[in-house]
Amino acid sequence: MFKIFGLKFKVVSSGIKEKQRNAGLSYQSLVKHNALEKASAVAGKIKSGVIVGADTVVVMGKRVFGKPKNISDARKMLKQLSGKAQWVYTGVAVIDKDSGRKKVSCEKTKIYMDTLSDKEITRYFSFVSPLDKAGSFDIQGKGGFFIRRIEGCFYNVVGLPLSMLYRMFKELNIRIFMLFFFLLPFSFLLSSGCSTEYNMVTGKEEVYYYSTDREVQMGTALSKEMEKQYKLVDDPSLQKRVEKVGRAIAAVCDRRDIDYHFKAVDDEEINAISLPGGFVYVNKGLIDKVANDDELAGVLAHEVGHIVARHSIKKLQAMMSYNILRMLTAPVPGSGEVGYAADAVFAELFFGYSREDELLADRLAARYEKLAGYDPRGMITFLIKLQAINQRKPLRPRSYFRTHPYVPDRISVVKQELGEKINFSDYINSEDKKSE
Repeated sequence: MFKIFGLKFKVVSSGIKEKQRNAGLSYQSLVKHNALEKASAVAGKIKSGVIVGADTVVVMGKRVFGKPKNISDARKMLKQLSGKAQWVYTGVAVIDKDSGRKKVSCEKTKIYMDTLSDKEITRYFSFVSPLDKAGSFDIQGKGGFFIRRIEGCFYNVVGLPLSMLYRMFKELNIRIFMLFFFLLPFSFLLSSGCSTEYNMVTGKEEVYYYSTDREVQMGTALSKEMEKQYKLVDDPSLQKRVEKVGRAIAAVCDRRDIDYHFKAVDDEEINAISLPGGFVYVNKGLIDKVANDDELAGVLAHEVGHIVARHSIKKLQAMMSYNILRMLTAPVPGSGEVGYAADAVFAELFFGYSREDELLADRLAARYEKLAGYDPRGMITFLIKLQAINQRKPLRPRSYFRTHPYVPDRISVVKQELGEKINFSDYINSEDKKSE
């Protein structure tokens, strides 16, 4: 948000514990006190610059709503706010370290929220993490659907009252190129974009450096490079088949806040790959091996499972340089830089995911196949077929079994998801044995 000012900034932790309201402290005084405490603590850590500290609370009646402790707390919080008017108070403190001048102010905005059902709250949490948001909702994103109207500053609800801050800068005669900020934990709106979200399919709170929009932007850049390096199949009927089956799977998956794209690649290797943001590519060599749409659906559903669980984003965050990811999300990236970044990313994704990621993708695939009306046993017949092929042929760098190991384990997971009995043979890993 501070990029609107065209300023460089740095986030510095103050280590200050926010003061809780008591009988003798108004809401305005509370947030102003906390903001000044944070800014003052950071001012003691730097030699020069301008420090901005901020603190936000949501108030309904006489109760203060901060950031929720967990998903259960967030659900209770949003249910209590549902259908009622509430106030958002933000205290802002600005300290000019060089001149010693400082200013503290407060902005408040009234919000009128519609009544939310339990189903709507669950659906909202499947798309947006409430853990880094005061009151458990956002107004600039999907939470805006629940807000009937507001009275006051919109940006105060988003995270920081820009108009008030601009006035404070003018009153302090601040002309700077470097800002130092401290906000509440997980306040990603003013930091590098890092947020903690609850992943519905993994059942865990996970950290992402990039928003969904940035992930889609990254995937779009990668897909363009993918189609430069790998020729698409010049067969409209085959492309239509892949897209039809893929869209049926995407329509029932647990992540529908993005558009999915399914394409066939003219490559004889038996493989498929999913890119961030909803892009799935399957090689013609793999398509030629499927006996029917049930088996094809199993492959596509597996790749969709990776996207739903955001495995590619987490893998790239863990393995790749931050600068490489930045290249892929730059507004107008240079073609040469994107090509270099894409090569590095493809190397990581072709190398494959962890065992746990693969098994989760299989579990989700069996579930999505069934919901989409396909026979999920197609996954089992396809895996058995490819395992037999693998035993007769050596692994190659981009083969399906190089990037998708643990076939017996995968078959067991699919059977478990379908409620089928697991045989002793399912536990024997004979992948490395060659047929005579």
